[in-house]
Amino acid sequence: RSGKMAKSTQLIDNEVFRAYATYTAIVLLKMMLMSLVTAYFRITRKAFVNPEDTASFGKGDSAKKYLRTDPDVERVRRGHLNDLENIVPFVGVGLLYALSGPDLSTALLHFRIFAGARILHTFAYLIPLPQPSRGLSWAVGYTVTISMAYKVLKTVLLL
Repeated sequence: RSGKMAKSTQLIDNEVFRAYATYTAIVLLKMMLMSLVTAYFRITRKAFVNPEDTASFGKGDSAKKYLRTDPDVERVRRGHLNDLENIVPFVGVGLLYALSGPDLSTALLHFRIFAGARILHTFAYLIPLPQPSRGLSWAVGYTVTISMAYKVLKTVLLL
């Protein structure tokens, strides 16, 4: 049904919407996992930002030494922040794109490339892989979102 807007009552039957829901769930879960990775690094590196988080390591001055930054924790946090800056727009633009009636094969290509790029970006950040791997994976995902936004605007532009 390329070129026709999906009706809200038909969304679950719409293959493009189901593909969107699948890949959105994947990248949102990946983003949520970054919170767990951050917690893991905070605990294993004993690097906390809140005094109450250090209570299990003692009180007073003995606990204050754990109120610090750690390069590994900060790297994970930057990766998580990058997810927020890129996955949230994908969710919004991707929904509009899915509702704009694209061909299933084109939509799957967009969704798969975006998800793959974000997963690669996470590995490039956490391992870390040498540049330009992280920059290229970011650019690929960003370009996919721009491509979907262009298709939405081209399809439904009412200026």
